[in-house]
Amino acid sequence: MTVRGKIKNGKVLLDDPRAFPEGTEVEVRPVKQRKPARKAKKPKAKPAPRSLADRLANFIGKAKGLPPDASVNHDHYIYGTPKRQ
Repeated sequence: MTVRGKIKNGKVLLDDPRAFPEGTEVEVRPVKQRKPARKAKKPKAKPAPRSLADRLANFIGKAKGLPPDASVNHDHYIYGTPKRQ
């Protein structure tokens, strides 16, 4: 049988004082306190993804001494494929 109650001024006060006859020996175990419900936190807004140009801005225009058609014929200069016109 389980009867609930609270401690007040060092004495156990049962929710139903008639649960046991006077003089009954009891064993008291504390109940784990429930934590109050937390308010839900708003999720942090993720920043908008940066564009490829923004991510590579530090490298744009850094290559020096390339042929004027390097952007169009990069496969020719790297792999030896025929040039595009």
